[in-house]
Amino acid sequence: MSNLGQFNTEFYQTNYTIDNQEQSYNDASAYGNLYGPGEQQASAQPQPTSLGPPEMLLPSAGGPGQIFQPAPSSDYYSQPPYADSFDEEPPLLEELGINFDHIWQKTLTVLNPMKPADGSIMNETDLTGPILFCVALGATLLLAGKVQFGYVYGMSAIGCLGIHALLNLMSSTGVSYGCVASVLGYCLLPMVILSSCAVIFSLQGTFGTVSALVIIAWCSLSASKIFISALGMEGQQLLVAYPCALLYGLFALLTVF
Repeated sequence: MSNLGQFNTEFYQTNYTIDNQEQSYNDASAYGNLYGPGEQQASAQPQPTSLGPPEMLLPSAGGPGQIFQPAPSSDYYSQPPYADSFDEEPPLLEELGINFDHIWQKTLTVLNPMKPADGSIMNETDLTGPILFCVALGATLLLAGKVQFGYVYGMSAIGCLGIHALLNLMSSTGVSYGCVASVLGYCLLPMVILSSCAVIFSLQGTFGTVSALVIIAWCSLSASKIFISALGMEGQQLLVAYPCALLYGLFALLTVF
């Protein structure tokens, strides 16, 4: 045991004693008193940082250690910009290009050949009415015992191509194929009336021939009136009505015979 005690005393030789430790503690206390007790307390308690606006932070009732809790604010939580986007969107029929008011106005213009046409409305590419009238013509022919859907669609497409080329040669502004198909399709409505009469009685006679001629003149005058109004072709209605009468004469042949 004497050897172990001798080994412990001789293991590490130093001049540091307990008196030196007390002196260093007193020096640290004196160094801290230079700043005063207020700043020592402030350094011991760091101020919390806020991540929101100051009006959202409300101190809770308690002691010196306060807990900041966020409060609801109408200014901070603003309404997103896309909340009213559904209210500002146009209706679905308007996005598809279907306007029942314009369809009704075009139908009335066709039914009354003496009524002046509105060029701004007639210059639209609206194919809802033409498709409906083509289907109605084919359906009435089917009720009369004539399956002519292929002829109706084929002559409509070829006739629109011919009238489209002719109007582009005659007018200075030009016209689109959709506009030509729209006008010719709307003016097919009197032919649907003639085809409906063929379901009730036969048109193969003098009355049927006269009725077919009246319907052809009705359709061609309505179509030419709309074309000259939309394209500004004043004084050329008869030149436009002649090829239109040839096209509607083919539909009249399908209806009568």
